[in-house]
Amino acid sequence: MTERTDERAGAAETTEGKPVLGYAIAGVAVVVALGALTRFLEAQVPAWAAGTRLAGVAKSIEFPVYAIALGLLGNVIVTKLALRDALARGFRTEFFIKTGLVLLGASINLKVLVTAAAPAIVQALLLITIVFGFTWWLGGRLGLDDKLRALLASAVSICGVSAAIAAAGAVQAKKEQLAYAASLVIAFALPSIFLLPWLADVFGLSDAVAGAWIGGNIDTTAAVAASGAIAGENALQIATIVKTTQNALIGVVAIALTAYFALKVERRSAQEARPTLGQFWDRFPKFVLGFIAASIIGTLYLQWVADGKAQIATVNDLRTWFLNFAFVSIGLEFSVKGLREAGWRPIALFASATVVNIVVALGLATVLFGNFTVG
Repeated sequence: MTERTDERAGAAETTEGKPVLGYAIAGVAVVVALGALTRFLEAQVPAWAAGTRLAGVAKSIEFPVYAIALGLLGNVIVTKLALRDALARGFRTEFFIKTGLVLLGASINLKVLVTAAAPAIVQALLLITIVFGFTWWLGGRLGLDDKLRALLASAVSICGVSAAIAAAGAVQAKKEQLAYAASLVIAFALPSIFLLPWLADVFGLSDAVAGAWIGGNIDTTAAVAASGAIAGENALQIATIVKTTQNALIGVVAIALTAYFALKVERRSAQEARPTLGQFWDRFPKFVLGFIAASIIGTLYLQWVADGKAQIATVNDLRTWFLNFAFVSIGLEFSVKGLREAGWRPIALFASATVVNIVVALGLATVLFGNFTVG
């Protein structure tokens, strides 16, 4: 009797395996289609808006905005069609995210940072330490979940969505928490693109100080590039170096968060014994090693190959595609339930941390880049 039952179960699993695989492929197709539409809108919307009052806004909108918006729209549609749960097997958010972050490492030239950007390194270390510490402390005072405040602290102090993604892998955060953090990053980054260059002009900041302020404060790399371009070419150069320096510290923060959560937070909450090295390795986000390796390889490649920048640009475009798919998947997997549970406190935390980031970044930029000459 048992053998027959097992045979029927196995047959059912085999039979059901085909539609499951088919739905997974269909889910991936949905992600790819929305990702392609995202790139299309990113390229075409500025052209459509040229000569209108919306031209400046259209040029500043980054692909994550389109990707998450289209993902949310797709989420509504597949939910209405009762296909969301079936297609969810193809919404490979974690795979897309980790692949994109590894490819991000290839664009970070560690040699340039070490030899030509000492002030940027000092600023990045101090800024991340101060802003992360403040956000973590205030999040605790507001009673936020440790995983959520780790994501928000990483996002606001380092480099926005990418840092939140790395932190999510390190602390094993919920997808809803990552989606919430990504939404806050984008919501605060967009106005900063225009606000900071305007304030830099009002304050009469030099190109170097303005660039360091923009690079240290705005959370996403694409938004930094857009804002730096508004401030001027010299400011853009410094902004890029500062932001790249902060990007390079993603791995360090991810390692620190992994250790902290494994050795203290989860052990305290579960009253577990001290984890072994094997258990620590099992939960360590392996993609961080890929990120570091890609940084080293990219640095050496640019040093040894004369036209290496063209290949690195290709890698960067591929990285954009994978992160694009990741943001679409985040939108497709998004659940309003997570937002309702989070409430107003994460918004208050992120807003407060952003204000602290603006003030601290301006102070550090003025001290470290006040006498710095670009070029």
